[in-house]
Amino acid sequence: MTGIRFQSTRDTAVTASFGEALVRGLAPDGGLYQPQHWPMIAPQDLPASDLAALAAQLIAPFAAGDALAAALREICAEAFSFPAPVIELDPGRLAVLELFHGPTAAFKDFGARFLAACLTRMPVRRTRPLTILVATSGDTGGAVAAAFHERPGIDVVVLFPKGRVSPTQQQQLTCWGGNVRTFAVRGTFDDCQRLVKQLFLDAPLRQARDLSSANSINLGRLLPQTVYYAATALALAGVHGDPVSFIIPSGNLGNAVACIWARRLGLPIGQILLAHNANSTVPEFLAGGSWRPRPSIATLASAMDVGDPSNMERLRALYPDSAQLRAAVSACSVDDEAIRTRIRSDYRRFGRIWCPHTAVAAEAYARLSEAQRRSGRWVLVATAHPAKFREIVAPLIGHEVPMPPALAQLFARASAFREIDADLGALRRALTESADETSK
Repeated sequence: MTGIRFQSTRDTAVTASFGEALVRGLAPDGGLYQPQHWPMIAPQDLPASDLAALAAQLIAPFAAGDALAAALREICAEAFSFPAPVIELDPGRLAVLELFHGPTAAFKDFGARFLAACLTRMPVRRTRPLTILVATSGDTGGAVAAAFHERPGIDVVVLFPKGRVSPTQQQQLTCWGGNVRTFAVRGTFDDCQRLVKQLFLDAPLRQARDLSSANSINLGRLLPQTVYYAATALALAGVHGDPVSFIIPSGNLGNAVACIWARRLGLPIGQILLAHNANSTVPEFLAGGSWRPRPSIATLASAMDVGDPSNMERLRALYPDSAQLRAAVSACSVDDEAIRTRIRSDYRRFGRIWCPHTAVAAEAYARLSEAQRRSGRWVLVATAHPAKFREIVAPLIGHEVPMPPALAQLFARASAFREIDADLGALRRALTESADETSK
């Protein structure tokens, strides 16, 4: 069976197979890979109650004919080994999808573990390690580090913005050692993301190293993220009959693209509302403004502090006409004071403790009109456990936030990282020097 090819968002003639796209991360022309065409999925034939089985069946058309196809069920069983429960808040109207039950308590565990399971099974001969580059605004780096830690033949380079992640997130980023090297960049997440893209286009470095990415620019992160949207939509639509609408905390737009892809595959998904923090590049554009990326600003929802989201390139390639894009998805912006107020009020109302990112989604729901809220089933996407932001959340609810055992274990590990300027030359030197130190 011939698999689907993946084409660059910049030049549709630049294509790759499933495995090639995962290994490359970024297309050679600097674009992002997306499917050349979309398979026909029959939702009624999907096993909604088993995440691993659903993942294998949903992703199978994309991997057909690839060397990884035979191992897909094993890969999905490894990646989807923890639940993504849906909890009713207002029965029949509002629920929350909890995506923080993995090893680093964030939604990115699903995609990171899938990508790691794929890349360690790639049937290629290497004379040097594969270097995974990842820029993180807080959660991605921890999930990637955990997923790839001690994987043979793979090195991981994590870049995070110095002083712009929570203390718990920083511990997750810097406690690994071994094949994981972490750099604190004196700048913003956008600087980290820019450095990763520059490294991919740096010819001398590519000659010296095999490079890939574990950011959401890698479709190996996005395809598995369609799975929990599919499972939730199937479960709720099966009970209530109508398409399910999602409110997604959004930064670099990877999670949003995954939901849109799930809808494109034919899953019963209705409206998609992107809930942004005070970094309002996307909400302003979708409201009718021009596309105007700008430097990110620091907020309480730090993992969403993105002023120039990479995956907007995928959205604009999928919907070349701006009017089509604005009809397909909407967005809003929530400031820090509204985040604080929402955490307090929903704790009193539902007894639920939100992380700042989930609170942005909850505030977006509260701002819907009564007619909009009654128009169908809504699901808040809870992207991280509140304990990752306990320094922010605990004072707002008046007591400590329970710490999941997996997070608590990470604090027993020593932390180590290196600071660098937001400059490609500084990163090149740091990579060379740290590699020399590791080899001693």
